[in-house]
Amino acid sequence: MILTVDHVTTYQYDQPMRAAVQSLRLFPSRFDGQRAITWEVAVEGGLRGGAFRDGAGDKVEGWSLRGPVSEVTVTVRGQVETIDTAGVLRGHRETVSPFAYLRETAATWIDERVEALATEAVRGAESGLDRAHALARAVAEAIAYVPGATHAHTTAAEALAQGEGVCQDHAQALAAAARAVGMPARYVSGYLYARDDGAPHEAAHAWAEIWVEGIGWIGFDPANECCPDDRYIRLGSGLDAREAAPIKGIAQGLGEERLDVSVALEAVQQ
Repeated sequence: MILTVDHVTTYQYDQPMRAAVQSLRLFPSRFDGQRAITWEVAVEGGLRGGAFRDGAGDKVEGWSLRGPVSEVTVTVRGQVETIDTAGVLRGHRETVSPFAYLRETAATWIDERVEALATEAVRGAESGLDRAHALARAVAEAIAYVPGATHAHTTAAEALAQGEGVCQDHAQALAAAARAVGMPARYVSGYLYARDDGAPHEAAHAWAEIWVEGIGWIGFDPANECCPDDRYIRLGSGLDAREAAPIKGIAQGLGEERLDVSVALEAVQQ
């Protein structure tokens, strides 16, 4: 499948800021399941800085803006060819050990509820792959998809406790549950083409990957109860949503910030 991406993020300030700096993780991952045909990332009025590929294999690029800054607009446009690999992250080059992803964070803290869900989910599972699928099913059943039920700083434990959330909560909860039973897991950010009618639509998405011995990293999307396929574009990963965020930044000044995001995907007819 060939997918066209149009992603615009705008930060507006009620008072001009002295300067702004952006760190962007907005580039398609390099692996057997996808290939960037065209891809352009730009910050309006910004100065492109250095770029590097981190130990997890993700490309990160820096941008800066000199003040006065009243608005920062980050634009991503491109086309990606995707292939269904049944969720397996084949051909992805990274240097970080999978076992680094056993670490907890504030957002993926393992409390008694998380540990109980994970322990019960894997009971009787005969292989690592069976355990991973069981964990994904348990999280999907425990957290109903309810837009607006949580916020950016909701933790995995909090989402499980209230039984509602969005894809960020599903991904963080699955990462926490997998780590609770000794399986390395991480949060993944990207895009999802969710319609069959070819029309543009909101498409920012998140899921989790679990390390299964003998296979490698496998993606699981509890929000949609499936493994990522050719409808998904993978951007980057981290221990939690904050670490894997496609855009991180800071602005110097006293202005209040307002955020507007538009993400749309279209399928190209072949």
